[in-house]
Amino acid sequence: MAQEKKNPVGHVDTFESLQPLSEGGVGSRPVVQREKWSSRLDFMLSVAGGFIGLGNVWRFPYLCYKNGGGAFLIPYVIFLLGGGIPLFFMEVAVGQFTSQGGITCWTKICPLLTGVGYASVVIVSLMSVNYIIILAWGLFYLAHSFTSELPWATCNNTWNTADCLEDSLRSAANFTNVSATHLRHISPVIQFWERKVLGLTNGIEEVGELKWDLTLCMIAMWIVVFFCLWKGVKTTGKIVYFTATFPFLMLFILLIRGITLPGAAVGIKYYLYPDLTRLSDPEVWIDAGTQIFYSYAICISVLTSLGSYNKYHYNCYRSCLILSCMNSSTSFISGFAIFSILGFMAEEQGVDISQVAESGPGLAFIAYPKAVTMMPLPSLWAVLFFIMLLLLGLDSQFVDVEGQVTSLVDLNPGMLRKGYRRQMFLGLLCVISLLLGLTMVTKGGMYVFQLFDYFGASGICMLWVAFFECVAVAWLFGVDRFYDVLEDMLGFRPGPWMKWCWLVISPSLCLACFIFALVKFTPLTYNKDYLYPPWAQGVGWCLALASMICVPGYAMIRLLMAEGSLKKVCCLPAP
Repeated sequence: MAQEKKNPVGHVDTFESLQPLSEGGVGSRPVVQREKWSSRLDFMLSVAGGFIGLGNVWRFPYLCYKNGGGAFLIPYVIFLLGGGIPLFFMEVAVGQFTSQGGITCWTKICPLLTGVGYASVVIVSLMSVNYIIILAWGLFYLAHSFTSELPWATCNNTWNTADCLEDSLRSAANFTNVSATHLRHISPVIQFWERKVLGLTNGIEEVGELKWDLTLCMIAMWIVVFFCLWKGVKTTGKIVYFTATFPFLMLFILLIRGITLPGAAVGIKYYLYPDLTRLSDPEVWIDAGTQIFYSYAICISVLTSLGSYNKYHYNCYRSCLILSCMNSSTSFISGFAIFSILGFMAEEQGVDISQVAESGPGLAFIAYPKAVTMMPLPSLWAVLFFIMLLLLGLDSQFVDVEGQVTSLVDLNPGMLRKGYRRQMFLGLLCVISLLLGLTMVTKGGMYVFQLFDYFGASGICMLWVAFFECVAVAWLFGVDRFYDVLEDMLGFRPGPWMKWCWLVISPSLCLACFIFALVKFTPLTYNKDYLYPPWAQGVGWCLALASMICVPGYAMIRLLMAEGSLKKVCCLPAP
């Protein structure tokens, strides 16, 4: 008979029974057996596909350029070591230990702060509705790339107006031949984006009718997501062998092509040249902190859900360190690929690179499409770029929806985890998300998309959740107690750096960044000239508060309904 010992969650039990709490721990009810990853590589590729996404390609390079070039790497590395990697590892470890999704794992760790899990699910639900629209745009562009002449390269299309002026006329060679009135004219790339793709109205007050071509693209993307997830993680773990690795090949091809273009060196210089004076600006530090949370998929229930499918004694510490290096290095390398192409574009047009540097959708759907029209074989490079964009986005969408589904299914595993019931529940979530997303494929949908992106899945919400995650694990559950858990799972105790990060450094960084973000908050605008009306700003804050209010709201309800000692309410596993 095995020797009895007191396990890390406070129960006296045999060593063999010290397993994830949902799989036969003391007080747990019998549930349908939980799936596990087939191999370590399945888990690592799924996580890599989830958090190495569009933010690495279009957000990090622009933030680096905007915030002092190489100087931006200083606050980035500080937030990476003090917040990103420790919180990434903590979330995966919590999921692995409890074998629970993004809500019920916190019930097992700290019942009082289970609202952290609900907040994470609200954020990832809003994010999945929002993210699929980018994929719909990408599919639309990809479908229009298989032509001998790219439709956004010329002004002789039905959607072009008399104001359209082809970019070749703006090149350095021809610029002197262009009249002063032409300087006010619009690039065909912008007209394709605003008039053909979006059908953009004058503001969020004019939502307009559905764009059926975009609607069909969005439906196609949701169908792909559903059929890639409906068989569970064993199937998803195999799909990511392609979807998580092929974008790296595409990125490498684009990098080689980019650095061989004329003007590439100028673009790379703008990307990396350090401006240390920018470090005195609090906004630089806010951008660094929020970028870490975006790119590491922290605080959106995804990492805990993916970690919950690990075997109990899996060495997630080693995997998390490897994945962290992969994530940040991908962001850094992406900058060389993107800014070498922007440097080429600036040289071809005879303008400063600041006039072509874009972030977010502006980079993917305006700047890069404009750049490929200036290259030999433009259709080929357009196809390669949009295939890469779609695969990067699909990977992130897979794990976002998987994190959402796992978290909700684990609230009632006996009913929802059984085969066809889980598939029906997944289908229901996809349909609900699709219906919500219809507001973003109208002619005013871009304004709705930006409202969701700016408020619903904002860095402010993630910083709020991250702070309380640290409180739950390090202060209420107990950091030494959690280290006992890690020792039992991993076979060793990680170094003291993680402990001090969870106790002091990570929550301090989150709180400081949260306060600065609120102080520096600016009302939402579109293209810097359209200011959202007050009622739309109010809707945006409701989207943000929908997640943030879950933490104090759930804690207050639990305290009011609690029976027994405060210690039991706060930090002992729920029965």
